[in-house]
Amino acid sequence: MIPLTLREVADAVGGRLHRADGTETVTGGVEFDSRELVPGGLFVAMPGERVDGHDFAAGAVAAGAVGVLAAREVDAPAVIVAPVTDAHTGSVALTGDTDGSGAAVLAGLAALARAVVDRLTPGGLTVIGITGSSGKTSTKDLVAQLLAPMGPTIAPPGSFNNELGHPWTALRADADTRHLVLELSARGPGHIAALCDTAPPRIGVVVNVGTAHLGEFGSRADIARTKGELVEKLPADGVAVLNADDPLVAAMAERTAARVVLVGAAEHAQVRATDVELDDQARASFRLVTPAGEARVTLALHGAHHVGNALAAAAVALELGATPQEVAERLSAARRVSARRMEVITRPDGVTVVNDSYNANPESVRAALTTLATMARTGNRRRSWAVLGVMGELGENTTEAHDEIGRLAVRLDINRLVVVGEQARAMHQGASLEGSWGEESVLVPDVDAAVALLRAELAPGDVVLVKASKVAALWRVADALLSEVAQ
Repeated sequence: MIPLTLREVADAVGGRLHRADGTETVTGGVEFDSRELVPGGLFVAMPGERVDGHDFAAGAVAAGAVGVLAAREVDAPAVIVAPVTDAHTGSVALTGDTDGSGAAVLAGLAALARAVVDRLTPGGLTVIGITGSSGKTSTKDLVAQLLAPMGPTIAPPGSFNNELGHPWTALRADADTRHLVLELSARGPGHIAALCDTAPPRIGVVVNVGTAHLGEFGSRADIARTKGELVEKLPADGVAVLNADDPLVAAMAERTAARVVLVGAAEHAQVRATDVELDDQARASFRLVTPAGEARVTLALHGAHHVGNALAAAAVALELGATPQEVAERLSAARRVSARRMEVITRPDGVTVVNDSYNANPESVRAALTTLATMARTGNRRRSWAVLGVMGELGENTTEAHDEIGRLAVRLDINRLVVVGEQARAMHQGASLEGSWGEESVLVPDVDAAVALLRAELAPGDVVLVKASKVAALWRVADALLSEVAQ
């Protein structure tokens, strides 16, 4: 973060000073976890379900923080934010926010991030915003890796993409930062627009429009309207990178004043992939075709779906001055960054675990199952296992969506399907009806039962996919399968 006095912080957030004369200068980072503070930092007092950050204010200052961003007076130097009557809380779970103090602190944090970004943009900072129903975290990670050789680059860890993670990431930028790569999530209309107001992007990327959070939005058309808020916020001298292969995304070209760059397999895409091939680990290689030239790319990431993510990242890097050959070399060198996303590990006994358990929606599960099928049938035939749990937040589409995934497992010739939890029962039923399966599909009640089954029946050479929405915590299956061999 750039150095700011508490007076400057107060002016930025529309707050008032408390137990401070305003000359105190923040020289460290901004943190809402007091354990992460460094001397000179600013502590953000967020209320929570179990603890309230305001109770840690004095301790944070004693540990070296310059002051506190708070919603009420605390026993420490602070900037007290103004109350808010309406704020987008998006995917932030403010379960402890009984008095609106959490929303007020979030609004203050957003205002502070906007003030810092506004100061840095004239000095050469480019903000890149990325959204989509699935794949946005992987795309964010690729963009950051492609841009890092071109100058200091800031990106959020994992999927820290909501109204807390967005300003927190933006505030990590300083005068040396050239690229701020941000991931934008939403659970309703207006959320992405609000995030764009926090850190206005000059380049916006829309990866796809799927059915994630369909229960909140109601329809894919409503999801598209919200995702498109990103391109609507781009300036006239900005760039909208749109997926030419997704009609709902491609149509967003009509909603932006920015220049549009289409990416995908479509022949009319300016940045596209041809001659796509997959190896026995479902890693794609392809020819990157751009207006500036062509180059061969060999990805280390597992899954054909990463080709689209790579094209979007390539378009961003090309816009910022990279050559096609540089892009190809950096894409080929790129590695998985965020945990539990197509994380492929082979045990000493030859069992391969594909841990894609961070989250799930119908589109990402289809991509993961296709990857599993490719890994199983390419080269020496391997027995494939899909350990799947509930896909959350699908609303009225829940039963149909789970049924379709079960049937897809049969069509892809997955050998064994283990469905974890009663909420995902329709997956098991769909598979059984599609293939008249017997033991090939089994419904187990919980993680422990899934682990016990796998331990009893896995054989050397088997490949196991583990995937579900976060609520299922199915990463515990992958962790168990990997830890038992390591011990």
